[in-house]
Amino acid sequence: MADPPIPHLEGVEHRFVDAGGLRTHIAEAGEGPPVVMLHGWPQNWWMWRRLIGPLAASGRRVICPDLRGYGWTAAPPGGYEPEVFARDIAALIEAVSPGEPVDLVGHDWGGYTGFLLCLERPELVRRFLALNILHPFVRPSLNSFRHSWRFWYQWPLAAPAFAPRLLGGLAGRIEASLAWVGGPDARWDERDRAIFTEQFRDHDRAMGAALLYRHALVDILPGILRGRYLDRTLETETLLVFGYRDRVQHPSLVAGFEPNAPRMRAELVKASHFIVDSRPDLVLDRARELFGLR
Repeated sequence: MADPPIPHLEGVEHRFVDAGGLRTHIAEAGEGPPVVMLHGWPQNWWMWRRLIGPLAASGRRVICPDLRGYGWTAAPPGGYEPEVFARDIAALIEAVSPGEPVDLVGHDWGGYTGFLLCLERPELVRRFLALNILHPFVRPSLNSFRHSWRFWYQWPLAAPAFAPRLLGGLAGRIEASLAWVGGPDARWDERDRAIFTEQFRDHDRAMGAALLYRHALVDILPGILRGRYLDRTLETETLLVFGYRDRVQHPSLVAGFEPNAPRMRAELVKASHFIVDSRPDLVLDRARELFGLR
């Protein structure tokens, strides 16, 4: 299946970068120190449409890649683990910003990828703004196990035999899906909905999403609940902005990171999971604050 046309956004240029064995699509605008922005599921670079222009106007070079299997980036048959996503982005940063670390923004799976990138390749990232994603330092506890049921919606997405059919029809079901996952603020207009969901009519992209969620259920979530990263330290200056109306990731799980992330701050705000769509001005404000753009 051919990819749909890349949507137009004033001032944004598009190109493809071959790095780390992956052909990655990036949307790019502005000049100056680089800011790399990583989307989550089920989105692509278009989720940053309201932030690209203002950040570019603030004197930054804004780089918004599509993750492996999303948007207009290649969709190979494997590699749909956040650890691989992090290696993909490390190779991309080395290609587009050689010798210069970047400021990083990540939402959802893009945020989790950002945490792993900062842990594995801290020299590539100056500062990190994480949005509505749990950090990897969640403590094993009765509370964390009690909230694990919230990931129920991932089970059908994780079934390779079922996910392509489910995701192929996502455009017609997205409102119902977002009503629970995203909460009451999760509303996209018809154009945005098509840009985010039409990609999954492609079998390879739907399979990539299935493999990601299968990995999440059988490895990532159990690993975090067992304390996989509690012997690691995040050295990157980080701000985690978390909408406490998120129905999947409970805000009580944000606490407790201090022993592992001495340079991280967390802020709970009134927003749901898709915080970039529902509160772009707040996200822009926090990005400007963290990256010294005031």
